[in-house]
Amino acid sequence: MEINSALAANITASVQLALAEDIGSGDITAQLIPADKQSSATIITREDAVVCGIAWVNAVFQQLDPGLKVNWSVADGDTISVDQTLCTLQGNARALLTGERAALNFLQTLSGTATTSRHYAHLMANAGGVGQKIRVLDTRKTLPGLRLAQKYAVKVGGCDNHRMGLYDAFLIKENHIAACGGIAKAVAQARIIAPQKSVEVEVENLDEYQQALSAGADRIMLDNFSHQDIQQARQISLTHDKASAVELEVSGNIAADNIEQYQDLDIDFVSTGALTKHCQAVDYSMRIQ
Repeated sequence: MEINSALAANITASVQLALAEDIGSGDITAQLIPADKQSSATIITREDAVVCGIAWVNAVFQQLDPGLKVNWSVADGDTISVDQTLCTLQGNARALLTGERAALNFLQTLSGTATTSRHYAHLMANAGGVGQKIRVLDTRKTLPGLRLAQKYAVKVGGCDNHRMGLYDAFLIKENHIAACGGIAKAVAQARIIAPQKSVEVEVENLDEYQQALSAGADRIMLDNFSHQDIQQARQISLTHDKASAVELEVSGNIAADNIEQYQDLDIDFVSTGALTKHCQAVDYSMRIQ
């Protein structure tokens, strides 16, 4: 996965914040080591996983000591197994010890996100027929301050991103609809405010679905719809004069143990917060040689 300029800037800022909160006025334990002592270390995994977060680890040690070298034997997206060595590090011993926890925190969290995403991607990819075209999306249910990082990890794992935030696409939900005075008014206002932005409407029943179709939404999110209602929604769209390009997204309580139930439905997307909020950090360890 390519790291663009926006993500690169975010990595720098995130690492600066992580080091500041950990080091504070100084790493007093690292001061037990002579200031000029050089050492080497390795990072290993204690469990099977999908690697993600290499750029964050590099940034941690680069900010602490630009002369410190990190040599990776894996890349983001690689599948790793128990006791595998991911990288070797060489440089100032104090910098290695000071950066250890911050580096592993980024690596374990993003690898956890990528590993969970890979699992969901495989579950949907194993579908036959219609299910093979369904894309699994994340949500905005990310760790504060790590939105771009976790969104990157989701793509490394093989799933896709929903909108990045509140700025790059409209997602009109129940409270927006109530405040605007209806779905049609909300969609019309969105077209005025930012006509170039995608407009998605979340609906809770088939009546709202038909209103969103008539309003000309680009995508409609079917929230907690039954399978029967999802199928009926697609049939309605096939006969609706404004629905030729509408995309259907299904969301609501979707997890690893039920996502396969959606494989045979004629939908475009399944979205779930589980990719970023239910992931478990991968167990990594750094060992000083």
